[in-house]
Amino acid sequence: MKNILILGAGFSAGIMIKYLLNKAKENNWNITVGHRHISKEIVGEKVDENPHIKSILFDIQNENQRVTEISKADLIISFVPALYHPLVAKECVKQGKHMVTASYVSKEMKELDSEARAKGLTLLNEIGVDPGIDHMSAMRIIDKIKNKGGKLLAFTSNTGGLVAPESDNNPWNYKFTWNPRNVVLAGQGTSKYIEKGTYKYIPYTQLYRRIYKTSVLNMGEFDVYANRDSLSYREVYGLQNIPTLFRGTMRRHGYCQAWDVFVQLGATDDTYQLENVDKMTYRDFINLFLPYDEQLTVEEKLCKIFSIKPSSEIMKKLIWLGIFEKRPIKMTHATPAQVLQHILEEKWTLSPGDKDMIVMQHKFEYELAGQRKEITSSLVVIGKDSVETAMAITVGTPVAIAAEMLLKGQIKVTGVQIPVIPELYNPILNELEKYGIKFVEEEKELNT
Repeated sequence: MKNILILGAGFSAGIMIKYLLNKAKENNWNITVGHRHISKEIVGEKVDENPHIKSILFDIQNENQRVTEISKADLIISFVPALYHPLVAKECVKQGKHMVTASYVSKEMKELDSEARAKGLTLLNEIGVDPGIDHMSAMRIIDKIKNKGGKLLAFTSNTGGLVAPESDNNPWNYKFTWNPRNVVLAGQGTSKYIEKGTYKYIPYTQLYRRIYKTSVLNMGEFDVYANRDSLSYREVYGLQNIPTLFRGTMRRHGYCQAWDVFVQLGATDDTYQLENVDKMTYRDFINLFLPYDEQLTVEEKLCKIFSIKPSSEIMKKLIWLGIFEKRPIKMTHATPAQVLQHILEEKWTLSPGDKDMIVMQHKFEYELAGQRKEITSSLVVIGKDSVETAMAITVGTPVAIAAEMLLKGQIKVTGVQIPVIPELYNPILNELEKYGIKFVEEEKELNT
């Protein structure tokens, strides 16, 4: 018998739990789901009717409970907020337990590598969609090009979590498919990449203005903006000398131009608390960031500052959100970003019948035997509904596959790992194809 402890049962955990539960009987697995509230039903399964799963009330900050529950498990899957992953990982290493998480490798996680290796433990990170599927699909092609003697000249990788075309019914062409807070705070800081040997830096205030267009299979055209630090992936992917490397985020046309209004206003700032927010309306909130002028309305001031017309597509998007309405915010304490998130959640939340979509595309330009070539690798995954979303499928499924491999002793590498080696990416990608997560590859020769 093997015991699996899943910490956190948030947005993307359901698909993972369902996968493991479907295999629990044949493999003699017991699953414990620890969350901040006890659920009588998990992914459609009555907990008290299935002997292989139970739900417990779990407080990640309760050290005694953390120690006790981890001691009972053979494998821990951490779906808690990223801030708490090191707490889980440290206890796993201390007690000699394997761990899997979809989150990025933090500095604190890296520090556990040597001790985990010494104990023969695997701490597998970045095994969701982005990061995760992006790593695995990119490395499979990078290694293929290198193994046949090719020289990589350029690599671009873009991903978007979007609403599916059949559920795309608002002027933003967007709905929340992931943590809303992360969407509101996206891009803050400075984005970095390299293009034809020249380093490029994009400050947050310019990020949503520096976009380019790309097309993905039959899904049409998307706008792309730079995604954080692309330069760090040179080491991760073994591309230290590549002249061009760029990672981006995809949105439908018009989103970036309208979102830039919030950025320039300061409405995405999360560094300070607003005064008297409990007395504000949505309209008051927007007016906070505009000059005092008794002669102009809030709408007129905004149009004047951004040099846009009242009938523009940008204004249509903003008006649709309801930001100019005299509706009470109904929050007692909040930063600008928290107020904006509150407003957006009323409009961008998936309805029960809605479907979301994951789009991902890699482009590799390389030289082989004097000929320049380009490989385009594209993925589109459509969700089933607002519960079994494309985001949940592409995050939860690879985590579950990796957990199964660890439980069956099929992963031999130890220490702090991400899935960029063949021993990890080949079997996981092959298994993902059975669940409809499959890339379409196209190759062409380029004119020299």
